[in-house]
Amino acid sequence: MITLRYWAAAKSAAGVAEDRFEEDTLAAVVDAARTRHGPDLGRVLTRCSYLVDGHPVGSRPPASVELPDGAVVEVLPPFAGG
Repeated sequence: MITLRYWAAAKSAAGVAEDRFEEDTLAAVVDAARTRHGPDLGRVLTRCSYLVDGHPVGSRPPASVELPDGAVVEVLPPFAGG
């Protein structure tokens, strides 16, 4: 089971702080979240960066990011300010 934690605008769009999914890649988890929560979250997710167990995904294609059982994925929308 994968835990997806939403922050800031992603949390607002999802309407929950976190979800659980059984998918095994980042791309599959993001698609499942879009399906579960709709187009508002989908628009936010296209601008987000991700951490998997505290490690940045960076520019790796989401389909290539395998998620082990028990992984925690942090969904980080762009933050304003500085």
